[in-house]
Amino acid sequence: MKGFDARWKDFPDYIIGITREIWEERKIATLHHYYSDDIVVRSPGSVVVGNKGVIGATMATLAEFPDRTLLGEDVIWSGTPEEGMLSSHRIISTATHSGDGVYGKASGKKLRYRIIADCHAINNQINDEWLIRDQGAIVRQMGWDPLDYARDLIEREGGPDESIHPYTPAIDKPGPYKSKGNDNEWGAKYADILGRIMGADMAAIEAEYDRACQLAYPGGVEGYSWSDADRFWMGLRASFPSASFKIEHQIGRDDPLMPPRAALRWSLTGKHDGWGVFGEPTGAEVHVMGAAHAEFGPWGLRREFVLFDETSIWKQIALKTG
Repeated sequence: MKGFDARWKDFPDYIIGITREIWEERKIATLHHYYSDDIVVRSPGSVVVGNKGVIGATMATLAEFPDRTLLGEDVIWSGTPEEGMLSSHRIISTATHSGDGVYGKASGKKLRYRIIADCHAINNQINDEWLIRDQGAIVRQMGWDPLDYARDLIEREGGPDESIHPYTPAIDKPGPYKSKGNDNEWGAKYADILGRIMGADMAAIEAEYDRACQLAYPGGVEGYSWSDADRFWMGLRASFPSASFKIEHQIGRDDPLMPPRAALRWSLTGKHDGWGVFGEPTGAEVHVMGAAHAEFGPWGLRREFVLFDETSIWKQIALKTG
């Protein structure tokens, strides 16, 4: 790994290793080294520019969840050390709500939820990031409905006029990473499947998914087989039927001891103009930042992991409806 510390055996080892150092070993100061001073971190809830903001947010999270763990399930990546590499890191996080913070007074609730973080790294440093936490799973485990949480957050931030607006392309800040991924066949295959589904070809699920597929969706939802996949994707697309679907980034990989797999970052941008999982149509302009991992086997797509932040979608709707 040219340009990286010799102690890292490969790029996934680097990504998993520094994540553990920062969060679990409390070496938060290493962010001065591992993150560039002007890093752009995009999440569905906001855009943060600069290392100081990242360090502050990390400390605030650990103050609220001091026993938080980040268990790396997979790192799907593309690029080269010389030109820069993009990792799509899928994480299971566990935590106890032991301190006061953005989620309210300490409740003692024990949480488990997924994260997908896409990070660009070169010369032993990360300088661009896209981060999605399963906020729907977090707030539900705390006893909140995602819409109620979004409304409460707006009020705590000072009301609609003062509230932090969720991420949209209009408020994005350009970073150094310009690639769209790689041309591996498995990334292309998964992109084609999601493109067909978003184009209303729901028959693509039965044609392309293993009948015994295992599914993990926002809100901590787990499912199996075609009907659960159909229910999820239909419910999402039905809420935003005229929205524009776009593949923002695409990776496919074949690695030893691993099934063929893919990582996509995607978006839906448009009006909340249909009946679906987000309730009665409001006409609100909504941007959905999504990420998905898939694993393939002899009978099609075997495992699928999809994330977006339900609370940020509800926040966009609530800012429209009051």
